Amino acid sequence: MAKGHRTQIKRERNESKKDTRPSAKLSYARVSVQKACFVLDAIRGKDVQTALGILAYNPRYASSVIEKLLKSAIANAENNNGMDVSKLYIQECYAGCAPTMKRIQPRAQGRAYRILKRMSHITIVLNER
Repeated sequence: MAKGHRTQIKRERNESKKDTRPSAKLSYARVSVQKACFVLDAIRGKDVQTALGILAYNPRYASSVIEKLLKSAIANAENNNGMDVSKLYIQECYAGCAPTMKRIQPRAQGRAYRILKRMSHITIVLNER
């Protein structure tokens, strides 16, 4: 039987499993998951300098949001983990669903159409080569 209180045992167990890779997460981004994934697919697996170049010249709105998030992840890697920026690459990047805002658009003959303004949670995880 392990010594200590149940919460202490859980805390010690979770500390050993903790992910130490540098990452950044943006919650409630006002871009749909599909549109964010088009940009994320273009930069997945690339080194950070190449990814920043791709994002700078991508005309999609999601690319400006993801570029800011990538710069945040790079700063986290440099300051919190002491990693070399030239060796970093994007190991994981994904977008998940967030709550959807529901709006009403008036239509002909007194009808009302629903407009779904979708949001997403975007995560970028870096690693060193």
